[in-house]
Amino acid sequence: MSTPFIEVRDVEMVFTAKGSRNRGRFHALRDIRLDIKRGEFVTLIGHSGCGKSTLLNLIAGLTLPTAGSLICDGREIAAPGPERAVVFQNHSLLPWLTCFDNVHLGVERVFGSGEKRESKAQLKARTDAALALVNMSHAATKRPHEISGGMKQRVGIARALAIEPKVLLMDEPFGALDALTRAKLQDELIKIVARTASTVVMVTHDVDEAVLLSDRVVMMTNGPAATIGEVMAVRLPRPRSRLELAENAEYVHYRKEVLDFLYTRHGHVEKEAA
Repeated sequence: MSTPFIEVRDVEMVFTAKGSRNRGRFHALRDIRLDIKRGEFVTLIGHSGCGKSTLLNLIAGLTLPTAGSLICDGREIAAPGPERAVVFQNHSLLPWLTCFDNVHLGVERVFGSGEKRESKAQLKARTDAALALVNMSHAATKRPHEISGGMKQRVGIARALAIEPKVLLMDEPFGALDALTRAKLQDELIKIVARTASTVVMVTHDVDEAVLLSDRVVMMTNGPAATIGEVMAVRLPRPRSRLELAENAEYVHYRKEVLDFLYTRHGHVEKEAA
């Protein structure tokens, strides 16, 4: 049996406000155990406050766990690193830079120094290739205020992919977009992941998005002290077409399973806790 690419081992996360002892403590996550294979697409889904983004931040190394450990490719996650790129709901592009320069900035930081330092021509080629991958070559000289929200997210994804990360971490990257733009970018993401063979962990609130994109859907229980309630394997063949899947019986079954967890079983737990 192969070693998991990402290992989350007995992770707990408790946030404590500065200057407080027991007051201001919030137990966000408890007893989190999760293995992710290389090249797997995993989504984290659950109600607001269930710790999805907290778990993603832990894998990114942006936050350290109160207890437990996280490992990526055999090494403990103790800080952010270029092998784990993050795409947020807010594209976080620098407004005074062009699309090209926003992507090139990350490329230069990772490949512009050190033993494997690359030439200016190579750095430019990496940047151009990343923009082409998300169909944004035509907007390379434009600044963020000159392009649409969906295009900004494409550039954000290009910036993440340009540094050739081992893991792509996405925190509701399409959450602020209109339905049509969101659907188009989901379809593009399917193609990009197929081409790059990326390992992806993505946070979403959207059931259809989770089933369409994922190899596995990780369903989180309600917070506080949220944990993994269920993990569902999505055994739909790839490449996937949203139109073909719309009436696919297996797709409908997977969708119903997630809805049942979130709004029947999990909803019942919320009522009892109230």
